[in-house]
Amino acid sequence: MAPRPGPPRLGADHPCSTRAKGRSLVIEETIRTDIAVLGGGLAGICAAIGAARQGRKVVLAQNRPVLGGNSSSEVRVWVCGATAHGIHLFARETGIMGELFVENQFRNPEGNPYYWDLLLLEKVRAERNITLLLNTDVTEVDADGPAAARVIRSVTGWMSGSERRITLEAPTFIDCTGDGLVGHLAGAEYMTGREPRAQFGESWAPEVPDQNMLGSTILFYSKDVGEPSKFVRPAFAIDVAAAGIPEHRVIRQDMKGCAFWWIEWGGELDVVLDNERIRDELQAVCYGIWDHIKNSGEFDAENLSLEWVGSVPGKREYRRFVGEHVLTQQDVLEQTEFEDRIGFGGWSIDLHPSGGVYATEPGSKHWHPDGNYHLPLRMLFSKNVSNMWMAGRNISASHVAFGSTRVMATCALLGEAAGIGAALAQQLDVSPSALAGEHVAELRRAMVRADASVLGVENDDPADLALRAEVRASSTKTTLASTQSAGTVPLVDDLGLVLPVDPVLDGIDVLVDAESTTTLRATLHATSAPQNYLPAAEVAEVSAAVERGRSWVHLPLAWKPETAQNGFIVLHANRELAVHRGTWVEPGTVTMIHRELPDKERYTEQWRAWKETLHGSGICFRASSPTDAFRPEQVRGGYARPYGGPNMWVSGQAGEDPQPWIELSWAEPVQIGSVEVIFDDDVNEDLINLHHHRTEAEVMPTLVQDARVEVKVDGGWREVARIEGNRQRRWIADLGELPVQRLRVVTQGAAASRETRLVALRAITA
Repeated sequence: MAPRPGPPRLGADHPCSTRAKGRSLVIEETIRTDIAVLGGGLAGICAAIGAARQGRKVVLAQNRPVLGGNSSSEVRVWVCGATAHGIHLFARETGIMGELFVENQFRNPEGNPYYWDLLLLEKVRAERNITLLLNTDVTEVDADGPAAARVIRSVTGWMSGSERRITLEAPTFIDCTGDGLVGHLAGAEYMTGREPRAQFGESWAPEVPDQNMLGSTILFYSKDVGEPSKFVRPAFAIDVAAAGIPEHRVIRQDMKGCAFWWIEWGGELDVVLDNERIRDELQAVCYGIWDHIKNSGEFDAENLSLEWVGSVPGKREYRRFVGEHVLTQQDVLEQTEFEDRIGFGGWSIDLHPSGGVYATEPGSKHWHPDGNYHLPLRMLFSKNVSNMWMAGRNISASHVAFGSTRVMATCALLGEAAGIGAALAQQLDVSPSALAGEHVAELRRAMVRADASVLGVENDDPADLALRAEVRASSTKTTLASTQSAGTVPLVDDLGLVLPVDPVLDGIDVLVDAESTTTLRATLHATSAPQNYLPAAEVAEVSAAVERGRSWVHLPLAWKPETAQNGFIVLHANRELAVHRGTWVEPGTVTMIHRELPDKERYTEQWRAWKETLHGSGICFRASSPTDAFRPEQVRGGYARPYGGPNMWVSGQAGEDPQPWIELSWAEPVQIGSVEVIFDDDVNEDLINLHHHRTEAEVMPTLVQDARVEVKVDGGWREVARIEGNRQRRWIADLGELPVQRLRVVTQGAAASRETRLVALRAITA
């Protein structure tokens, strides 16, 4: 077999020049590019891909042999985000992070960390505009200018194992290093530690500032080897019992990986300067915990063996650069609506004791906002280094607000926004500040076109000819009803049903079993914001008599809001009643239960009693009035994710309409270059890369799997594009420069859904 060809030799006109320095054999290279992204964690990956998809040439430099940062097989931290493990509804990220979640679900149902590495590497290598440099540690920065207006000219790093010293020259740099080394060397203004309460008016900030921060973590995995396996405790292992750790932390033999997130230390040290000391201490704790599991006699662990112990500390916090806006506790909890919003978060403000694993207080405390909160572009570029962007855990946020934004799915979407923002600023030849100001319309359109994770940003792109088209469909869902029972749930706690009210609610029926004649009390509430799914202002209250046995009970709750929005119906607890679970969940609806939290979880500010616990089933109900929430016009413009309603077209049931289609038509022919289709990938399904929990479906059941684009030609329909076996949310069909007057998307239905669902249909001008 012939050997595989190596990389092509560089020609004389290539932007990379090479020379040898005498007998030292050090190779020096210079690479010129449009955008240099430093750091290959999820923020850096998404920044690089985001910029590359905007047509920019990108170099992505990563100081490790694998991509993924804390999510990689070297560290193995779960990728968490705005769903907050199901606290927030319809909150899973879209854009590049969404692509990764959905594709990993198909490829990696077991949560194998090496398959996750592979997916990240393949995604980066698939982008022709990205040059990837692994094992390249950037430690030198050439920057000049006054302190208030610095400019980075180049950065230089050493590629270990290759004896190459590589300099990157670019007009724009994105610091995704986590620790913020590039920005630090460039002279960018930054914060570390905890700011005083008076600085930003944050109630969770300390009265007196200090340099304490969130510590680092090392994890371990174990496995059952099927026969007795011994463990000899190393001398350096911590005696965890003597240290009191089992008294304050949960330890079980079935725990592994991020279940031990609380193995944290170093928050009272300098997590960079003392990195090696922190690593040694964390490994000593890991081996001490394993010794406790294996040899204390308290666990059934005879057949367990260590499979993997991390050697790279997963850092949580270090430098946070100062941008034009510093995100604060108030921005998170009050869900500030920024004009330049480019993403959203939803993880709680999650702060840990600086003593880490040795602290006697709980390992974390949480403050959840009422829903997802907005993130502005102005937190993603430096206040005083004019050509430096940042994304990941070094963004412009207070220590308290950073307690929420630091989780990796949020870091990833901020990376995509930084990449798109940096590319767009170059294309428009404007400063980052101008992009966030007078050019915010162009910014928003670019984010929508990328299917990025934004809330409340409508599609008004003049390049989208669908905005001028008439829309019609083969069928449309006009009812909200789930009538087939899959069992009952005792109504021992208040139960909530969220459903779209568009344009009116004229009451609902619910299926119940009653042990005796009783009364069902229900209240109808508005929600406080379009992205929130909690009861706010009460709209109506009713009580209905219920006869003994099984019956449909009518609740005459009526509401006609000024604009379409979600309603929250509360069925109040009654131990004489049981509510029937449905066999499916109607689109745009969700069922929640009001639960009492244990005392140890009851922070005054944390109270989140409503939780979706009937995921995948919901309750049996039927709305009395028809709904317009799923009309065909929903695919044209508007929002590309749930926001005050489901925002999608839903066809009639598959049995009645086996090949649903939706059509765009124009008064005169238009030149279409591409068709962009956004399918429904159920952003209420909380996916996670290494499976903190397991979602069984490998392909999201709501996704359309087979579809084709057809155009009307000479009185008949001609196919111009087709997709089969689809498992992604976004499909772009290139039509070249096709004159079109009528165009339709014909679907074959979804993997396991009862109907076809389309979020958006765009016809982009040639």
